[in-house]
Amino acid sequence: MALLPWIIGAVVVVVILFFIGLWAFNYRKVGPNQVLVISGRTSKVTERDGTQRTVGYRLQVGGGTFVMPLVETVDTLPLEVFSISVRCPEALTSQGVMIAAEAFGQVKASSDPTLLPRAVENFLSKGAAGITSVAQEVLEGHMRAALGTMSVEEIYTDRDTFAARVRQAAGEDFERLGLELLSFALKDISDAQGYLASLGARRIAEVKRDATLAQAETERDAAIQASEYRKQGDIARLQAEAELAKATRDFEVQRADFQSAVNTKRAAADVAYDLERAKLSEALKRQEYAVRLTEKELAAKVEEQEIVRREKELEATIKRPAEAMHYQAKLEAETDAYQKELEAKGKAAGIRLYGMAEAEATAAKGKAEADAMQRKAEAWKQYTDAGLAEMAIRQLPELARAVSEPLAKVDKIIMVGDATGTSNLTGQVAGVLAQLPAVVESLTGVKLSEILKRGEKKDA
Repeated sequence: MALLPWIIGAVVVVVILFFIGLWAFNYRKVGPNQVLVISGRTSKVTERDGTQRTVGYRLQVGGGTFVMPLVETVDTLPLEVFSISVRCPEALTSQGVMIAAEAFGQVKASSDPTLLPRAVENFLSKGAAGITSVAQEVLEGHMRAALGTMSVEEIYTDRDTFAARVRQAAGEDFERLGLELLSFALKDISDAQGYLASLGARRIAEVKRDATLAQAETERDAAIQASEYRKQGDIARLQAEAELAKATRDFEVQRADFQSAVNTKRAAADVAYDLERAKLSEALKRQEYAVRLTEKELAAKVEEQEIVRREKELEATIKRPAEAMHYQAKLEAETDAYQKELEAKGKAAGIRLYGMAEAEATAAKGKAEADAMQRKAEAWKQYTDAGLAEMAIRQLPELARAVSEPLAKVDKIIMVGDATGTSNLTGQVAGVLAQLPAVVESLTGVKLSEILKRGEKKDA
């Protein structure tokens, strides 16, 4: 049961493919130059007079159609154009002259729906060969009939009329056959008796005669005309010479008059020219002066504009930047001054604070030193002369060392002179040391000699 839908689907597909293949196999196509004739079923066709009749086939001109299998059969009929050549080797004209004629034409099965069924019924089994054979026989018969109604001269000189008669006579037969005569023309005619050659010879003789007479008449007329033309030419030449002389005389007179008038006019023109040239020269000079003045004015204006431009340029490039720089410098100076003022005030305040601190420190130091000095003075007051002498004596070695210290730093002393230089040097050092009591007295007010004397007295 599960396979039943698949089987049914497969059968349906097979049936569809079968019908598609059957339709494709039985769909017949032809080109536009052919007609399909499908026989087997009835259809109606319309005749030229409008009546309809029932036939056992249907037609398809070009394209394609489906053909019922087992019911209908298919045939094709060409609708192409076929060229045929028609020869009449022996045909009598209306004059009884035996001639041979050859013509050609183009024929085809008619595409008219009212005539196409006739062509199908007449030539379906014969095809193209049947169409050309039947058309050739029909045209040959009507061509012989038309040759019998015209003379040799008419046939030779009026071939279009001959072709029109043949087409008109064969038109009804071609219509009944379902064919169409597209064109027909006489190609050539000839005869075995020399009739056409005789016509040509007679015509040639007539043409030669007419040509000779025409040439003689032409030469005569040419001589007459030449004489007349020469006479007329001489008369015209003499008249022309007289008229030329008269014209020459009139020309010389007129030229003299014209020359006199020209000279007068030329003199007046020269004077007028000089006067006008002077006026033009004066006007030109005025214009030159005016142009120069204008140029100077324009130059002055240009110079003024250039000055203004330069002033603006200087103002833009120097003055404005200088003012800006001045303003900037002023601002910077004011800023610097303000900054320095602030710094000075700060420094002054710092110095003032530092001075006050230092003054306070100095005052404290001085006070301390004063207190120390006072205490030292009080201590000195309690000192005895022996103590002061002891203090002075203790300082003497230091003073002596300070005096002799520069000599101790000398590496070498070169004495110039006699041998007393060394004793002089030591004497000078001793002299300096001997002056120390006086220096101590001048500095401290203490007289060492008195102190030493008081000491000796106390010891005694």
